[in-house]
Amino acid sequence: MIWRCSVVSMQPSLVVGYSLSTQVPCQVIEPTRSTRWFGRWSNRPRPPAVESTPMSVDLTAPDLLETVLPVVDDLSRDLPEHERYGRLLAAVRTLFGSDASALLKLEGDTLVPMAVDGLSEDTLGRRFLVSEHPRLAALLASNAPTRFPADSHLPDPYDGLVLGHDSRLHVHDCMGCTLTVAARPWGLLTIDALDPGRFNDSDVQLLRTFSSLAAAAVSAAERIRQLAQDAEHARSRAESYRVAADGAAARPLLGRSPAFKRLQSELQAVGNSELTVLLKGETGVGKELVAKALHAASPRAGKPMISINCAALPESLVESELFGHVRGAFSGATSDRRGKFELADQGTLFLDEVGELPLPVQAKLLRVIQSGQLQRVGSDREHRVDVRIIAASNRDLAQEVRDGRVRADFYHRLSVYPLQVPPLRERGNDILLISGYFLEENRRRLGLGGLRLTAHAQAALLAYAWPGNVRELEHLIARSSLRALSARATRPRILSLEAGDLDLPGARPAAEPEPESTEHQPGESLRDSLAKLERRLIQQALDRHGNNWAAAARSLGVDRANLARSARRLGLKAASG
Repeated sequence: MIWRCSVVSMQPSLVVGYSLSTQVPCQVIEPTRSTRWFGRWSNRPRPPAVESTPMSVDLTAPDLLETVLPVVDDLSRDLPEHERYGRLLAAVRTLFGSDASALLKLEGDTLVPMAVDGLSEDTLGRRFLVSEHPRLAALLASNAPTRFPADSHLPDPYDGLVLGHDSRLHVHDCMGCTLTVAARPWGLLTIDALDPGRFNDSDVQLLRTFSSLAAAAVSAAERIRQLAQDAEHARSRAESYRVAADGAAARPLLGRSPAFKRLQSELQAVGNSELTVLLKGETGVGKELVAKALHAASPRAGKPMISINCAALPESLVESELFGHVRGAFSGATSDRRGKFELADQGTLFLDEVGELPLPVQAKLLRVIQSGQLQRVGSDREHRVDVRIIAASNRDLAQEVRDGRVRADFYHRLSVYPLQVPPLRERGNDILLISGYFLEENRRRLGLGGLRLTAHAQAALLAYAWPGNVRELEHLIARSSLRALSARATRPRILSLEAGDLDLPGARPAAEPEPESTEHQPGESLRDSLAKLERRLIQQALDRHGNNWAAAARSLGVDRANLARSARRLGLKAASG
């Protein structure tokens, strides 16, 4: 026998602060041979069922309880957000028979994926501007669940992202609703299917009821997180990233790998302190992003964070850049100027590539760090500053101390709390999350409806060693997207990047360039032959060190300024500044 129940008219009772359904007015109806269970049909015998009169959906009571009760039970449990949201979307798949679903949190004018089911993993790294996605904007603007017709002209943000359907890129049945927490829109629950007509009006009504449970799950996650933050006297990291010094919004730190979680744990431990931090790691791993995260998590988050690349400073101007100068201190000093330390007063100063500073400057910098007092170049007046130092280097500074290129006291003063930033090759599927962020960035830049990676392209990214780390991945996605778009005969709405589109070693073998011959040619002078050899040695050193002129000079055993002069004489592009 099947029980027809009005889900809409259920009376609420309070369980851990959330409204749950208890009283259910029912009427008895006769069972049928084939009973529809949330969009799926089965001819096997069913136990007593619950059917909602307003929704006209036949639901078996045991299956209903088996699907919904775990979500209800989770309301009182302290679960990690990704696990709580994952269980919620698993229930969505069972209830609606969807191909894909997503939980998106509204942050300003951007929707951030918190969990996805049936969508490519790089979706979690994407950020959807509401103004660029009319379907998402329509869902946010509506107070009720919305189902879009199969022939809707509005582009679907998930076209091309549904797993296992590389040959079927377009979503044809889509519905969703706004989730409201504390009387404010928290975000969206979206449900998609590739087949038109998968959902019907009954599913829309079911979604109306289920959205209350989804909002309760989200509210539980938000409350638990807020309680944990209050207990630790920490701020929400998502709201603490500040605008960078150049006015561009800081990119988020993305990742879920064990290596990334260890980094996050370290950030939480030291972020709220005043300790000097030394960030260590290979070039391109994102040390500046980590420095910004440390600043955002500190009591100084409301004050400025000033960044300076020590390797890019001409030796003659290092002191002026750091400590400032007064008018007439040197040729070109036409007015007083504050240095980076004074600009960062009460805030944070990030010293990138700190190992490149000359030894005399290290001594002066050490004094400022220890005493908080500095003198501008050309002045005897003392200025007091209160600055937290975060330094970074891709070199082994301990070895640099042994080699005499870094002062021991300077090194020990910087490495109060050393923090290793893991290379991208050790972060597993984080590569796909970060790729998703860059794909969405380039989709917007190129004016495409969608930009995605095929399964083979994802596998190629995961198999690559990434010697240039995140910076290399960013440039690869930008370069590959532009080349792939240019290679298409017609401009597609959704551009799929294949493995062959990626400019990766192994994906498209490149011919090795022939080395420049250094053999003496007939009629060539000794000076020309020596210049050819010198040019080749300098270029090889630059190639080995990624065009880092300071590192190339050290490997050749010459002064950086002399190397720059030699390069200009030989027709090579010298370091700027």
